[in-house]
Amino acid sequence: MIALHRLGHRAEPFLLNPDIISTVEAHPDTVIALTSGVRVVVAESPAEVVAAIRTWRVGLLAGDDLL
Repeated sequence: MIALHRLGHRAEPFLLNPDIISTVEAHPDTVIALTSGVRVVVAESPAEVVAAIRTWRVGLLAGDDLL
């Protein structure tokens, strides 16, 4: 799971399963579309979301115990 923050709620992180992410777009806010059709607007940039996903996947392959 990756930790993100809803836009305007920086103090309240939430965890998202990257396997259900369909697209990450900038409109100019970052909008994450999930495979369920739900859209989530987050404070992180698309590059930060991608970096978090990459780190999470590398951790899975390495056998690390990541969120």
